[in-house]
Amino acid sequence: MAGESGKRTEISQLGEFGLIDRIQQQFQLKNPTSVVGIGDDAAVIDTGTHFMLVTTDMLLEGVHFDLSYIPLGHLGYKAVAVNVSDIAAMNGLPRQITVNIGLSNRFSVEAVDALYEGIRFACENYKVDLVGGDTTSSASGLVISVTALGEVEKPRLVKRGGAQINDIVCVTGDLGGAYMGLQVLEREKAAFMENPVMQPQLKSYEYIVGRQLKPDARMDIIHELKELSLVPTSMIDVSDGLASELLHLATHSGVGFNIYEENIPLDQLTYHTAVEFKLNPVTCALNGGEDYELLFTISQQDFEKVKNHPDIHFIGYVQNKEKGIRLITKQQQSIPLKAQGWTHFNR
Repeated sequence: MAGESGKRTEISQLGEFGLIDRIQQQFQLKNPTSVVGIGDDAAVIDTGTHFMLVTTDMLLEGVHFDLSYIPLGHLGYKAVAVNVSDIAAMNGLPRQITVNIGLSNRFSVEAVDALYEGIRFACENYKVDLVGGDTTSSASGLVISVTALGEVEKPRLVKRGGAQINDIVCVTGDLGGAYMGLQVLEREKAAFMENPVMQPQLKSYEYIVGRQLKPDARMDIIHELKELSLVPTSMIDVSDGLASELLHLATHSGVGFNIYEENIPLDQLTYHTAVEFKLNPVTCALNGGEDYELLFTISQQDFEKVKNHPDIHFIGYVQNKEKGIRLITKQQQSIPLKAQGWTHFNR
């Protein structure tokens, strides 16, 4: 559909982030309590003693999930976890969620029960309350939209902008697992479509399949950082791939990065599965997405506080913007990094 001017520009020409930037440019924050609007992991509202955090995410059947291999309970849990992850990325604590669902007539009451059982499990795990939502009919498939509300002490708020030259780049957990889990699930689905009596071979891929079907927001890290009295200088969660998130931090902070290939954390199963699929494991870690780990920068003086943490990995450092974002390979080659993760509108 063309706009009122009659001109038509394909959304894929802008991409998701270009479209967000275009929308953002049309709106100016007018309320003094609106501290951060469009463009970060969550909106920031000044409530007096604390900042309130607000984030929302939509999951569409056939775009974000495939019910032929994701159980409804897992989907409900994941829908909450991805929003909690955005609250974590602002260094905050989640408090409440609302859930909106659109249902086609192929879904039974029991199916809805299964979905909300996963949502309830996530609420218990993250200590959040389900406080409202909306239910409506859908012409095609299942639609889930979750809004999460959180809070953060004002001095502990962390945004995408704030990284300083010589800061250390950190990432939690391991990367690329969710992407490789998706590859395994897609392969098993294709095999099932060819031979419906065939049983899926998933047992040996349990870890990476779990990374895809039931990711966990890293609230444990947020609690530990508070205990250590450490506030990152910038932070984002890894939803679209490491390279894409580095680009966001670089853009918002006005800096560049040197990232070392040998320091990028890869689980052994992720590595071997990538090789099995004839994929480069490091490329999967850089561009795979949906790991929902935390990528953040810390000042040099805070390194001592986390240097022995078993699940925080130091993958590089912040440099001048003019030097760009560069991957230093194991052979000491310097390669410019570009975001090549999954894009919503190139389909």
